[in-house]
Amino acid sequence: MNDHMTLSKAADHAREFLDSLDSRSIAPIANVSDLRSALFKPLNDAGLPADEVIDDLVRDTRDGLLGSTSGRFFGWVIGGVLPVTLAADWLTSAWDQNAAIYATSPAAAAVEEVCGEWLKSLLGLPASASFGLLTGTQSAHTVALAAARNKLLIERGWDVNTKGLMGAPRMRILTGAHRHESVLRSIRLLGLGTEALEIVDVDASGRIRLDSLKVALQAGENEPAVVCLQAGDLNAGVFDPFTEAGRIAHDAGAWVHVDGAFGLWAGASEHNRYLVEGVGAADSWATDCHKWLNVPFDSGFVFVADPEAHKSALTQDASYTIKVEETRDQMEWNLEWSRRSRGFTVYAALRNLGRSGVAELVERCCGHAHRLVTEIGDLDGAHVLAEPQINQGLVQFTSNEGNHDRRTDEVIAKIVASGEAWFGGTTWNGIRAMRVSVCNWRTTDEDVDRAIACVRGILAGV
Repeated sequence: MNDHMTLSKAADHAREFLDSLDSRSIAPIANVSDLRSALFKPLNDAGLPADEVIDDLVRDTRDGLLGSTSGRFFGWVIGGVLPVTLAADWLTSAWDQNAAIYATSPAAAAVEEVCGEWLKSLLGLPASASFGLLTGTQSAHTVALAAARNKLLIERGWDVNTKGLMGAPRMRILTGAHRHESVLRSIRLLGLGTEALEIVDVDASGRIRLDSLKVALQAGENEPAVVCLQAGDLNAGVFDPFTEAGRIAHDAGAWVHVDGAFGLWAGASEHNRYLVEGVGAADSWATDCHKWLNVPFDSGFVFVADPEAHKSALTQDASYTIKVEETRDQMEWNLEWSRRSRGFTVYAALRNLGRSGVAELVERCCGHAHRLVTEIGDLDGAHVLAEPQINQGLVQFTSNEGNHDRRTDEVIAKIVASGEAWFGGTTWNGIRAMRVSVCNWRTTDEDVDRAIACVRGILAGV
């Protein structure tokens, strides 16, 4: 089978999958035994025809696919894939460009550079900030905190690049109680240790308390510190007070990092922009494009206000690289050398949507989330725990016996088992809750209606 026939075969299967989204179960049907039985074949000695491999792959994985690209998937914070970004992703694979440096693909380098500039403008970040396109917010946190670590320590006479961390001044990472675990993971990866993490009190809504932040910073006077602020926490979409918290942190000589995995996109919407007021004064920012921009996994950006701190934490020369004057080598701004040309899908999404399209997508998802949380919360046997500020909210299901946590988990399990919609559970302030997240371009009012009707039927015992 030639290249064209193989691609046509894959395209046919892709169209069939996308056309079935409205009718197929959101939850996987197969269990782990089914999948292992179907996929664990003896590795063949001779190669198989390409069309047979593709057909077998589709058949053997079909029932194990989570319908996360469906408009009725409301778990975690997973976006869909815009048609234009899916097409650009296919081209990315066909072109097979290594986006390591300018010389390995001038087109990939230029596209990535344009995307970084567009995103700074769209999200309200300083035009002078550096940027890197990475796999997601996890790696963006790691790069940002590496830049912070190196700069804060070199200001105290310690060069991490040459001396390492053994014997270095102790660092502190201050963050609110609702910080994402990816921040903690980056701290570990960077050798700072979990003991560096200090939890600052938050108010009833989950916003970091300014008085507590000030006291915490004063307690470690002259110690290098990073303050991690939240642009949309994972459960309720809460935003920290960036202007005031940033001023307190900077007055204490601390670096301010913003976790904006999805919440930073509020800056693209005039209606929601007030939520990120003051965010541009931070020192670094992390966000995902595979969430609200609806590009394929894996795609995230890091931005750093001090380009030299960013670059010096990552740059590593090699004799075989090719330097081209007045160009940007991507590997100097991210964790990888050889890497996929992720910029093509981001470029396609931004050109396809434009500023107004991104804003409309953000606002539409926020409206759907608000409807889901409030209308499910109004049903008998349910109530709202956290009304969405943007696209995240929480609902609890109640039990006459008083075990609301168990009842909440039972209802979530029944919703998922129905295949009609997909929500996940979480623990928030010690309470089990159903988390509602909407950031998929495919979600419609009809999808929201179907999800609410599903929950209504389960609560009614239908």
